[in-house]
Amino acid sequence: MTGTRGHLGLLGLFAAALSWSAVRPHDPFTWMLEVLPAVLGAAVLVLLYPRFRFTTFVYGWILVHALILVVGGHYTYAEVPLFNWIRDEFGLARNYYDRVGHFAQGFVPAVIVRELLLRRTPLTRGGWLATLTVCVCLAISAAYELLEFAVARLTGTAADAFLGTQGDVWDTQWDMLLALIGAVCALLLLSRTHDRALAKLERR
Repeated sequence: MTGTRGHLGLLGLFAAALSWSAVRPHDPFTWMLEVLPAVLGAAVLVLLYPRFRFTTFVYGWILVHALILVVGGHYTYAEVPLFNWIRDEFGLARNYYDRVGHFAQGFVPAVIVRELLLRRTPLTRGGWLATLTVCVCLAISAAYELLEFAVARLTGTAADAFLGTQGDVWDTQWDMLLALIGAVCALLLLSRTHDRALAKLERR
């Protein structure tokens, strides 16, 4: 899907997933906290759309990240059924869905940041572009951890499901590490495809 109709289709898929997640979530307070970034992000993208449009490639990855958030919000990250099954089937110590979410927290912002830097700054492809992209993604992850800290301090045990530490004292460090790994993986795996999408956009 490309063009405005395709972008509307992606937005419609997000709206449908959000509506599903809002029906009897496991913990309404956690649901609100988890889906709020996706809702705010969608609102910003819609408001910016007349003036700035990302490539469909980037919008597609944004949708993937939004779906991860709404699924985590519906079940809470520690109780997503598929990952409970994986935990039990393979004798794992925890439900690892939150690790997927934090990997995505680096992976998807990397393509967003990369596109913004290429299209809105003098930066060109190369080492500095990659370095700044990774640094911004790691900063986003750290900011989110500070947000979790603030919510926990303000609400106490009501934020337990939002934090999703599952008893791991190193959970915050793992979250930021996985975001860092996600950002690096995105640059290594997606840069060429992203460049082709950007070139197609420039030819229009």
